[in-house]
Amino acid sequence: MQPGKPLSTKIDAAVPTAARMYDHYLGGKDNYAADRTACAELDKVVPSTRALALNNRRFLQRVVQTLTQDHGIRQFLDHGSGLPTQNNVHQVAQRVDPTAHVVYVDNDPMVLVHGRALLEQDERTTVIHADLRETEAIFAHPDTERLIDFSQPVAVLFNSVFHCIPDSDTDGPLDVIRRVSERLAPGSCLVMCQLVSEDAEVREFVTNFMDQATQGHWGRVRQEKDVAQWFEGLEILEPGLVEVSTWRPDTEVVHRQLTQEWIEFGGVGRLGRVG
Repeated sequence: MQPGKPLSTKIDAAVPTAARMYDHYLGGKDNYAADRTACAELDKVVPSTRALALNNRRFLQRVVQTLTQDHGIRQFLDHGSGLPTQNNVHQVAQRVDPTAHVVYVDNDPMVLVHGRALLEQDERTTVIHADLRETEAIFAHPDTERLIDFSQPVAVLFNSVFHCIPDSDTDGPLDVIRRVSERLAPGSCLVMCQLVSEDAEVREFVTNFMDQATQGHWGRVRQEKDVAQWFEGLEILEPGLVEVSTWRPDTEVVHRQLTQEWIEFGGVGRLGRVG
C-alpha cells in the first residue's frame, strides 16, 4: 500500500503476508495455507529461511534485554512487530522492569486482532494498526502519547521490516529513519536489521517472489552497504553491524546462521547525548 491510504481491516487468507509467513517460520499457528505455500516456495531457493527467522527473533530478545538491563531504556516503539509469539518485546522488557512500556505497530489486521487479545490486561502495552511509514500518525496516536514520553530515551525497533518497503525519496528507509530520529531524545536507540544478500540472483529472485506473493507489500532484499547507510551519524553499539546471530550471544552454544545465501544484517545505533 501507499502511505496516506487507509489500511484495510480485512484479513485476506488467500494472500500471504510477511507477518504470517514469519509466524509460520517461528512455529506459530496464526497463518494460512497461502502463507505456508509461499514459505515452501521460498525455501526452494533460500532454504535457510527458517533458521534465519529463529535467529532474528533471538537477536531481538537479546537486544531488548540489553537495552533494558544495561542502558536503562524503559520505552519501546516496535515497527512491523508481527504476530505475537513467545518472549515478545514487552515480556522481555518487563522481566527486567515491570514498568516498561511498549507500543507495537503493524499494518496487518491479523496482528491487531491477536495482539489486542493478548494485551487486554496489560495497561503498559498496546498495538497500533498503522503503516510504519506514517511517522506523524504513529507518534501522534493517542496510545503512543499515553505510553511513550519522547522527552526521555526510547528504543525504536525496525527489526527485519525495512525489506518490506521500497526505496523512495520520501518514504524509503532512510527517510523514515530521519523522521523518527528527529523526534527522539538523546540516548535513544534505533534497532535496525533486514534481509541482505551479496548474491545478485538471490536478491532478484526473493525480491520479485515476495513482491508477487504479497501483492506489492514488499520492498527489496538489499546489501550490507545499504544497511550501513542507515546508521550514519549514530553511535553503533558493540559489536557493530553484523549478521544478527553473532550480536552479543548470550550462551556459549550459539545458534549461528550457517548458510549464507542471505542473512539478517544490522545492529543498534544510539543518538548522541547533548553536552
